[in-house]
Amino acid sequence: MIQRMQSLWLLAAALCAAFTYKFSFYSGNIIDKNNVSRFDNLVASSNFLLLIFTALLVAGSLIILFLYKDRKIQLRLTIVATILSFINLVIYFRQLKDFTSGNISLTAVLSFVIPVFLILAARGIWKDEKLVKSLDRLR
Repeated sequence: MIQRMQSLWLLAAALCAAFTYKFSFYSGNIIDKNNVSRFDNLVASSNFLLLIFTALLVAGSLIILFLYKDRKIQLRLTIVATILSFINLVIYFRQLKDFTSGNISLTAVLSFVIPVFLILAARGIWKDEKLVKSLDRLR
């Protein structure tokens, strides 16, 4: 399991997704219900949808990590997790409209590298599957 490079990519994706609960994606001023401007950070736990999608990414990446014996299911679930991570990014950017001013944080890189890690993991799983199929032809 750990000898395969895609296991490291899946673990890195899970860690980055878990770190988005603590580190902010965007920091700025937001107007609350009383029309008072206050400084706030946009983290994965700021919104219910972000919370659910990020939890699915963390749990999904860890589950996919241990499905190394069935590469076809592992590849499909990795593609689903990649789509989830892109949806997660869209939700992050939709939440930016609530802020009146601010900047994207440096730690937003964590959210952007999750789909990259998942794509690299899917590529590694695909290469393993191709290698096994080519070895089966030689038998």
